[in-house]
Amino acid sequence: MSNPPLKTRFGVIGTGRITRRLVADLQSTDHVNVTAIASRTMDRASWYANQYGIAAAVEGYEALLQREDVDAVYISLPPSMHAEWAIAAAEHGLHVLCEKPLALTVDQAVSIDVACRSGGVRWLDATGWLHHPRTESFRDWIRSGRLGDIGHVSAAVSFYQPFQSDDHRLDASLGGGCVLDLGWYACGLVRFASLGMPLEVAADVVIREGVPQRLTAMLWLAGGVTATISCGYDTATRKWFEVAGSAASLICDDFTRPWAERPTRCWIHDASGQVEGHTFEGSQERLMIARFVGDQSLTEWQQHALDTHLILDAITQSVDSGGGRVPVRQTVG
Repeated sequence: MSNPPLKTRFGVIGTGRITRRLVADLQSTDHVNVTAIASRTMDRASWYANQYGIAAAVEGYEALLQREDVDAVYISLPPSMHAEWAIAAAEHGLHVLCEKPLALTVDQAVSIDVACRSGGVRWLDATGWLHHPRTESFRDWIRSGRLGDIGHVSAAVSFYQPFQSDDHRLDASLGGGCVLDLGWYACGLVRFASLGMPLEVAADVVIREGVPQRLTAMLWLAGGVTATISCGYDTATRKWFEVAGSAASLICDDFTRPWAERPTRCWIHDASGQVEGHTFEGSQERLMIARFVGDQSLTEWQQHALDTHLILDAITQSVDSGGGRVPVRQTVG
């Protein structure tokens, strides 16, 4: 009789709002156990440990990295702290599951990749939609030619004033603003749908409270393909895309995270007006976690994260230059 698979023991670094959702997914994924949670203060760590049913509350992030009952960390900190603690975890021999965006810049993201490779540990950004079965169908339809020749990709991600008190998204020094937050999804979708990298971008933002509150960008890709993205904190919830081809368009209205209490869905609209609907099942976060703790190569998703940072860096450069077209670096390093 073979021995059952060992559980991967997770320590959680950070106690932000997003933590609650993913901790529940960690705890309900096979072969995973959450053993500890760390915050800057013991009171806060203890409160969250009691809320989530986690055995150990830890004061300080370094103390969690030194525990013998932790094999991997889930980092749920403001983006400005991701690189520091992902690299520290790798240096302690711990696998790294990090909230998006992976870092502030592509250079920081590469540093995380290098540290994890040097430490012989796995890393993954916690971008759940990439791991849903629906996304596999997106890929198949695009690559198979079901849509014809791709001409344009549109993506929109917005949430109207989603802030709580002391929200890091309102603090530029912590990596706040919609570019890194919501732009991560939109730029990642363009990269995914186009099967390649943009060559140039032009972008503009609306600044309020010292951080970008709305982003609008145009992207130019090889073969005459174009893309547009819209992100913001000043419009109602949107999480949709359209991949427009010469024969049909693929449309999804909840790609970042399926709507609650509704089927996970998408549609193909063809040139004659026929609409073909599709529904799917599965928890994208649990599937992501299962992939992370499994033995499958993560190279495809790691490259996607690094490429997304390349696009975001170019968008930032365009904004800083007053909205002009700037080239996108095609490779990291």
